[in-house]
Amino acid sequence: MSTFLANILLALAWAALTGSIALLNVAFGFVLGYGILWLLQPLIGGPNAYFLRVYYLVRLVVMFHYELVVSSIQVIWDVLTPRHLATPAIVEMPLDVKTDAGILLVTNLISLTPGTLSIDVTPDRKTLIVHAMFAKHPEEIVRQLKDGMERWVREAVE
Repeated sequence: MSTFLANILLALAWAALTGSIALLNVAFGFVLGYGILWLLQPLIGGPNAYFLRVYYLVRLVVMFHYELVVSSIQVIWDVLTPRHLATPAIVEMPLDVKTDAGILLVTNLISLTPGTLSIDVTPDRKTLIVHAMFAKHPEEIVRQLKDGMERWVREAVE
């Protein structure tokens, strides 16, 4: 049985034992089941890729929210202050992400972050065209996106 399925079954068992199918209760059961399965790793066959994948997914969510807050503050500051720091540019970012899901996630996360917008993916799926609001140094924007958003997505999805 897959570890993910076991985790879901433990979450449902928790909901049945507590008598509540509320989303928060099932989520708590999922976290509790994850912890139980993590503790049982030595008994059920050593380390499992599932635990690393969940770690990377959680890290992606947390880091995206961090980037969301930081870029929102940067855009708000630029809009509210009389001196505008925006130097918009269109940059081409080579993609290391290969799967459709990875490309979709990278493009959407970039578009959801204030100050950046994914414009297009080239037909060969090797380059993402991005509009950046603060692109005084375009190569720095590309490096930040590749070392941040794209790397987190690659680790979580691929």
